[in-house]
This record gives sequence, structure tokens and C-alpha cells, in this order.
Amino acid sequence: MGGTVKAVSSNGTYSFSKPNRDSVTLLEGLGVEGDVHAGATVKHRSRMAKDPTQPNLRQVHLIHEELFAEVGAGGFAVAPGQLGENITTSGVDLLALPVGALLRIGESAVVEVTGLRNPCLQIDGFQAGLLKQVVGRDTAGNVVRKTGVMGVVRAGGTVRPDDTIEVELPRGPHRPLEQV
Repeated sequence: MGGTVKAVSSNGTYSFSKPNRDSVTLLEGLGVEGDVHAGATVKHRSRMAKDPTQPNLRQVHLIHEELFAEVGAGGFAVAPGQLGENITTSGVDLLALPVGALLRIGESAVVEVTGLRNPCLQIDGFQAGLLKQVVGRDTAGNVVRKTGVMGVVRAGGTVRPDDTIEVELPRGPHRPLEQV
């Protein structure tokens, strides 16, 4: 199982979207160098307000490029970085990965998948009506969050567009992703 990096993005200040970069550097145990969400403890404002000492399980945000085509069919134009992700992927079914899956990216970076991104109302602030496109329900009525996965950096390295992504599944039993 594997795929490709389509884009990398980071931002040193809080904003919804993140500008694309030629490369980003992942720092073990911290996240994306220079990104506002990097750190060993939580950096997302709502989580910091609740408990700033909790571990940062959201150091790196990855979204699958295939989502952009899906929402495009609904009339929404979304490009890499615009939903706040650090790494835009292609060819990896991110939402189907279990907790603890390892993503080996480029020459040396490794990201451990911790859970699903919980889409928030800021998505509708970016484009009105987009939130309904990225949150749905499956046939059993369960909520389906489509805005990618979150992870922690297990091994640092530089990540660039066109880098390969290899998926390593954890030993079973596998736990499905939940929001983090």
C-alpha cells in the first residue's frame, strides 16, 4: 500500500488555510517545523483552553487529494493547503487506516496516525455549505468525517511534493480511527 505526496503546507500563525511550500521538515515528537500547531502538547486553541498539558496528537494533518475531486463534483473548489492540512496525499485511503498505522514519507519521515480530524464550522467560513460536503453519514447512520487524519511524528525528515508514501499497518487487532 502506498501513495504520493501532492503538496506540503505550513503556517507559523493561526489561520484556517496554510500556504503551500517547496518542502516541510517534520520534527520527531513535535510536528512540522515552524507550523503553529507544532509541539509536544496541544496547540489547537480549543484544546489548549480545556487543558494545555495534554499531549499533541494533532502534530501533522493529512488530507487525501481525492476529497477535492469529491467536493468539486458538488460545486466547491478546494486546493491543497486550503483546509489547513500540512500534507496532501494521493493514492492512500487515509480514512480507512487504523490507529497506529505508520506513514513512511520520503527518505526518512514517519508519521503515526492517531485519529480523524474533526471538521469544524470554520470550513463553512471558508466556503459556505462545504461542511455538509465533508461530514456525512454511512448506511448505518454513523457520522463520517472526511477531512483527513491527524498524526504524530515518529521520525523526522524533509517532505516534498512527489515523495512516496508507504503504509505500514500495526499488528492486529486494528482499532478504527476516531476523532482526535
